[in-house]
Amino acid sequence: QVQLVESGGGLVQPGGSLRLSCAVSGFDITFWYMGWYRQVPGKQRDFIARISGRGDTVYSDSVKGRFTISRDNAKKSVYLQMNNLEPEDTAVYYCNEFRLGGPRWGWGQGTQVTVSS
Repeated sequence: QVQLVESGGGLVQPGGSLRLSCAVSGFDITFWYMGWYRQVPGKQRDFIARISGRGDTVYSDSVKGRFTISRDNAKKSVYLQMNNLEPEDTAVYYCNEFRLGGPRWGWGQGTQVTVSS
């Protein structure tokens, strides 16, 4: 059973930075596309970034140029460096596999990011 544990969220002022981590257990993610998603209460969960097994990345327009996704396959971990944060980035952030039909794995608990002065 695949388990996903996100961490690193918190309260940050506009313009600040945070680095999120996602630890994956129960699966070898080496050759797997992984993604970060976020959800605001009352809205659907949105894709924001993905990374291939060899490190190719794609970002949503809302975070392009500010966020960077990376991975450490040996540690079965995926990261999201978030810079120049905006209040609109406030959400619960999740990681999961990335596939066109949507992730097949269950979701972790996510990590809350709040951007506010």
